[in-house]
Amino acid sequence: MPGSRAAARLAAALAYPVGIYCALIWLEPRVVAAGLIAILVWRRRLYAQRYLRELSWVSRGILATLVLLCLGALVENDETLLRLYPAAISGAFLVVFGLSLLNPPTIIERLARLKTPDLPAAGVRYTRQVTRVWCAFFVVNGFIATWTAVWSSREVWALYTGLLSYVAMGLLFAGEWLVRRRLFPEVR
Repeated sequence: MPGSRAAARLAAALAYPVGIYCALIWLEPRVVAAGLIAILVWRRRLYAQRYLRELSWVSRGILATLVLLCLGALVENDETLLRLYPAAISGAFLVVFGLSLLNPPTIIERLARLKTPDLPAAGVRYTRQVTRVWCAFFVVNGFIATWTAVWSSREVWALYTGLLSYVAMGLLFAGEWLVRRRLFPEVR
């Protein structure tokens, strides 16, 4: 069941640009924004109930940023604010990964330790480097997502945020996997 939830979340993330693109063809931005606010609030309540704890200050900040973007789109009836959502998500990942560099273990190290609990020092250094690479990716991705949201057409925005950014992410995952297999052949 956890795998199906993760798959559903991934599908929702992939569908966001296409869904927004289609919704904006038929609906005003303020209507779409109202729907997104409802979804964000519902998800927050669902997660709080499921995990029986409050969201961290980082999670609350990310949620507040997303809600503020949607509120701005609602009030101003502004499509651009809705299109900034993927850039905000990229910024959120940058914050989470960047904070883990300042307060180890890094996100990547935590993931690595799920498979290799006794991660050697070389592995810890490697995971810090991979975390830095992901931070750089989120900066570039966020910049491009922002550029397409503000200065390009809805179609270019949907193409980049709904396909090309995920292809780039997949290439980064695959490249890191190949490098890791070469550097740490004993870790599978």
